[in-house]
Amino acid sequence: MRRISKLTRVAVGVASLGLVATACGGTSSDSGDSDSNDKGLAIAYDVGGKGDQSFNDAAYAGLTKAKDEFGYKTADIEPTEGETDADKEQRLASLAKQGYNPVIGVGFAYGPAMKAVAAKYPKTTFGIVDSVVGGKNVASLVFAEEQASYLAGVAAAKATKTDVVGFVGGVDVPLIHKFEAGYKQGVQDTNSKVKVLSQYLTQTAEEGGFSSPDKGKAAAEGQIEKKADVLYAAAGLSGQGVIEAAAKAKVWAIGVDSDQYKQAALAPYKNYILTSALKDVGGAVYALAKSVNDDKPLSGTQTFDLKVNGVGLSESNPELAKVAGLQDAVNKAKQEIIDGKIKVNTE
Repeated sequence: MRRISKLTRVAVGVASLGLVATACGGTSSDSGDSDSNDKGLAIAYDVGGKGDQSFNDAAYAGLTKAKDEFGYKTADIEPTEGETDADKEQRLASLAKQGYNPVIGVGFAYGPAMKAVAAKYPKTTFGIVDSVVGGKNVASLVFAEEQASYLAGVAAAKATKTDVVGFVGGVDVPLIHKFEAGYKQGVQDTNSKVKVLSQYLTQTAEEGGFSSPDKGKAAAEGQIEKKADVLYAAAGLSGQGVIEAAAKAKVWAIGVDSDQYKQAALAPYKNYILTSALKDVGGAVYALAKSVNDDKPLSGTQTFDLKVNGVGLSESNPELAKVAGLQDAVNKAKQEIIDGKIKVNTE
């Protein structure tokens, strides 16, 4: 990114509300780099958009931190219902053409669009969360979700009183299989007597698996009827329904991606959010923005795991410390994963 003067930084410090309306205004024929890469970070959200209290909101937190620290202009753009890869490609191309740098696609669904657009804008750094895309100007921001999920499984096995726990996945795709695999392994390694009930809400994202709290709530209610008293959801916005159902039944929920105990929209249910499997999407977004601002843009696969605190387990709910043996078991498992003594399954 070219350096800009303090005066210019002040002038662009407040993002225009009109940008959201115009950022998707490019066409698929747009090509070549913009005349200026002086603008800052832009992110394009995954299904569910901002306000999911989870994955997308974590990315927004990273954008906010970068904006505050570097004083530049930013943009965050919502997805549209039923959009195609061509729509995503147009969105990314428009942001690059306007001069945003870096441009980040939040979610694996941006993979095909990212590959196409990055080649057309070689002077722009692109980032994609949860997928690996080749290209000299692309940073693939991936996470060891299975490691955080393993710790969630340890916590669930320690907290359950019925020896039945649940997993709700938003969409039946390889990424969410990592969450399920780690969780199941953590449960079984901690207490082999505990049964794990698993359910996926939909087969495709277009069916609303990541964006339908009602689907999450219905799935959770079904598992609670089968005696599950700890429910872990990796389902984006749909996870709010799981948390609501758990709170209503007065059983534990385990959040995902963000520390959902601290999310304002989930405050009515916070006393039943035992912990959250954290995934520092915000930190990854910020790290890429900082690298570009420092004229040392990251590229290639950037992996965020327990060793670098890229994933983890939240400790915000004071009730967590009251569950006998839970924190000691989690801390032991975390260290053994870092040391390589525990190899966590990804499928």
